[in-house]
Amino acid sequence: MAPGPQGLPWTTVSPSSSAAGPGSTPIAGADPLSLCAREPHVPADHLVAEMVPPPRFDSVRFGTYVPDPNQPSQHEAVRVLEEFAGGLGEPSGAGTGRRGFLGFGRSKAPKAPAGPRGVYLDGGYGVGKTHLLASLWHATPADPSRKAFGTFVELTNLVGALGFQQTVRTLSGHRLLCIDEFELDDPGDTVLVSSLLARLVEAGVALAATSNTLPGKLGEGRFAAVDFLREIQGLSAHFRTLRIDGEDYRHRGLPEAPAPHSDEQVTRAARATAGASLDDFGALLDHLARVHPSRYGALTDGLAAVCLTGVRPVPDQSTALRLVVLADRLYDREVPVLASGLPFDQLFGEDMLKGGYRKKYFRAISRLTALARDAARLVDGPDTP
Repeated sequence: MAPGPQGLPWTTVSPSSSAAGPGSTPIAGADPLSLCAREPHVPADHLVAEMVPPPRFDSVRFGTYVPDPNQPSQHEAVRVLEEFAGGLGEPSGAGTGRRGFLGFGRSKAPKAPAGPRGVYLDGGYGVGKTHLLASLWHATPADPSRKAFGTFVELTNLVGALGFQQTVRTLSGHRLLCIDEFELDDPGDTVLVSSLLARLVEAGVALAATSNTLPGKLGEGRFAAVDFLREIQGLSAHFRTLRIDGEDYRHRGLPEAPAPHSDEQVTRAARATAGASLDDFGALLDHLARVHPSRYGALTDGLAAVCLTGVRPVPDQSTALRLVVLADRLYDREVPVLASGLPFDQLFGEDMLKGGYRKKYFRAISRLTALARDAARLVDGPDTP
C-alpha cells in the first residue's frame, strides 16, 4: 500500500490489459495512469474533513456572483444570505480549533435560537444556487473544521460509512451544514437525511440546502420548495425559502458538444498528458462497482485528465447511478474527459431517461459534455479556440 494524493493510502491493482480499448494502436511514450488500478482507502475522519466546497467553487464569493439585472430575486438572495452568514459566527467562548477524531473531545454546541435556522435556495437549473451555497460557506465566520459542505449523495454516503449515530456526533459541533442537490427522488434516503437534520438542528447546527425537483411535477426543472418542505416533514419551520428566478447561465453562448474522438487519438493524448488516466469504459464501470461511491472523489484526486475508450450505453440502473456520482466528482474537480465511442448523450437508454432518476442522468450528460468540451484541447492543442 502506497500513499496517494493528499497522503491517502492506496491499494494498486493490476490495470486492465484492455485499457486502451480494442483495436487501438499502441503509441510510444510513458504509460498513463489507470482509474482501474486505483482502490483508495479513505479514513473516516478524512470523509468529514473533505466536506468543503469542491475545487470548482474554491474562489466563489457573494461578490463574484453576478445577479441578472432583470431578476430582483437574485439580488435579494445575496442580501439575505450575507445576513444569514453574519449571524453564524462563533459564540463567545467557543473554541475554533480543529475537532478531534470523529468529533470526540468537544462540548456540545449551544442550542439554536428560536425561529428559522436554515435557508433553502429554490430555483431552476443554472441560476447559481451552488455558487451562492458555496459563498455562504465561505462567508460564515467560523473555522473550516466547523463548517461542512456536500451533496445529498455525499451525505448519505457519509452515513453509510460512519453509521447514523456516529454521523450525528461528528456533525453536531458544526456551525453550518450545506447540502447541495437534496435528492427528492429516493424516499428512503430522504427520510434518513431528514432524521439526521432533525438531530443536528437540536444540537444548534444551521442548515442550508438546494434541491432537485421531484419527477413528473408540473414545471419540472423549476421550483421545488413545496416538495422539499414536505419531504423534510417536521423540519420545514426551520427553513426560510429563497426563490431565485433566472435563465440557465450554462445555455448562454456555449459551443456544441464535441464529437467523440478515435481510440488512437484518445490513447495518444493520454500518453502525451502528464497526470492523465486511460481506461476502457466498460472496465471502468466494472471497477466502480468495487469502490464505494464515498471514495470516488479520492479515486479522481490528482488527475489532470480522464481518457476513456469505447464509451457505450450503460447496461443497468445501478451502474448508471454509480456513473452519475463519478461524473459529479469529476465536474467538481474540473477534470477534463476525453473519450472515444458513443457521445455522452447516448449513455443512458430511453427507459432510464423517462424513469424516476432521469434528472440525475440529464445532469450527468450535461456535466460530462462540459468536461468533454474542456478536453478538446488535449487533441487539438492549447491554442485551438
